[in-house]
Amino acid sequence: MSNKFKYGLIGASGRLGGEVIKVFSDAGHNLVFSYDIDGETKKEKPELLIDCSLPDVFPKTMEFVKQFNVPLIIATTGLSSKNLDELKSISKNVAVVQSFNFSRGIQVLLKLTELANDKFGDWDIEITETHHRFKKDKPSGTAKMIQNIFEGKEIHTSSMRLGNVPGEHTVSFGGLGEVLSITHSATSRRTFAEGILLSVEFIIYRSKGLFSFTDVVFPK
Repeated sequence: MSNKFKYGLIGASGRLGGEVIKVFSDAGHNLVFSYDIDGETKKEKPELLIDCSLPDVFPKTMEFVKQFNVPLIIATTGLSSKNLDELKSISKNVAVVQSFNFSRGIQVLLKLTELANDKFGDWDIEITETHHRFKKDKPSGTAKMIQNIFEGKEIHTSSMRLGNVPGEHTVSFGGLGEVLSITHSATSRRTFAEGILLSVEFIIYRSKGLFSFTDVVFPK
């Protein structure tokens, strides 16, 4: 694969899909395949696939990955445990990066939350998250990523759907004499598209395997 690559985009007409097209075009990469509610457009075979669509499109995404036999970066939120098992299975043949959030800032929030939980795990803990009114899953995939840090402990999560907010997440730890809050705010969906581009630069060196965005931002 050259430094300038040909990619396919599933969910091209969506909000995130539009940002991916802008960011990738600025970097000189070529969109050669797309699939969305208007159908399929193919100029030539892509070198990798990016999925920014909805969970009900997932079976079609799997078809395309098998058809082209190329790496996959999937940003779809609301995936089921069965979907995730399918990704694990297909990653035996191609490389896959899966995440519910492609913001580098969120990755730092997760690390800080792990540190805070180590020190203040016996405090009161709450998660709050806000997204745009069109987001269907509640709580968000990112909120679930944060919940997973607490290893089965039930953490109350408040979810709001307001206006056109790209995404805001706060984890609060409260003791009897102080409160610590860790907050991340996405001000533009461009940050997620930039994270997807960073994932491309990570995945092109791998022939197979299932990876998270944590692996991309904090490679071992």
